[in-house]
Amino acid sequence: MTVLETIQKSTEFLGKKGVESSRLHAELLLAHVLAMPRMKLYLNFERALTAPETDTLRELIKRRGQREPLQHIVGSTSFCGLDMTVNRHALIPRPETEMLAEMGWNFLSTLNSQLSTALDFGTGTGCIAIALAVKCPSAQITALDVSPDALALAKANAERHQVASRMEFLLGDGFAALSTPRLFDLIVSNPPYIASAEIATLDPEVRDFDPRGALDGGTDGLDFYRRLAKQAAAFLKLGGKIMVEFGDGQAPEIKSLFESEKWIVEAVQEDYSHRARILVARR
Repeated sequence: MTVLETIQKSTEFLGKKGVESSRLHAELLLAHVLAMPRMKLYLNFERALTAPETDTLRELIKRRGQREPLQHIVGSTSFCGLDMTVNRHALIPRPETEMLAEMGWNFLSTLNSQLSTALDFGTGTGCIAIALAVKCPSAQITALDVSPDALALAKANAERHQVASRMEFLLGDGFAALSTPRLFDLIVSNPPYIASAEIATLDPEVRDFDPRGALDGGTDGLDFYRRLAKQAAAFLKLGGKIMVEFGDGQAPEIKSLFESEKWIVEAVQEDYSHRARILVARR
C-alpha cells in the first residue's frame, strides 16, 4: 500500500476502536516507522511501504487499537521542548504540567542566590525536575519518588539531557526519604489526585497503562495534599514557595487545606483551558 492508503486504513481502524484523533495517531505512528517528520508524509503520499514497514506498522496500530498510549508505543514524549523517555513505570507527562514547570523555573530565576535548590516531590519521569535543571543552570534539583522503577527512569532522562550531575535522586515515601535535614527554595509537586473510586472510570489509556500509584490520591483524591500542607513547610527556606498541580474542581478544598496549616496562598493559577490547576503558597 501507499503512504496515503496506509493512513486512510489505519485511521478507519483506530476510529472503530474508539481512539480520539485517529488520523493524527495513524500519521504519527507511520512517521515513527518510516523515521521521518510527520509533515513529510504529505510529500510522500505515493510512496509504497515495504513488507517489513507494513508489518511493523500493523503491530503498532494494533497496540494503539488496544488503547495503549501512543507515547508508550513510540517510547517518548515532549515536555517543555525536551524529549522524555516514558514507560509504564511513571505517569505520562501532561501538557498542563508544563505550566507548573515554567512557573517553577521562573521563580528560581528570580533568586539572588548563586545556588538555588528545588525538590520535585513524586518525580515520576523526572520531567519537572529536569526542566528546572535545564532552565536554571546554577540550581541543584532533588528528585524524589517512592517507585524505584520511576526513579531509574528519571535518572535516565536526566542523563539524556546532561543534567544528572546537578541532580539528586532519592528513593522513599515522602519527606522521610531526606536522610539529612535540608531546606529548599522551591518544592514542586504533581501528586496523585484521582479519588480511588474514580480510577475505574478513566480512559483506558490512563486506567490500564499509567501506574495506579501515580493516580490514586485516596478516598477523596486529597491524601497527598494533606501531607504536603502539614509537612512541607519544615523543608522550605525563608521566602521559599511550594507549587502543586491538582485536578479539576479541587481548588477550593486544596486552598482550604493549605490555609488551615497556616500557609499564605499567593495564587491559584488557571491552565490553558482556563481551569484552576496550580496552587502557589508560602509560609
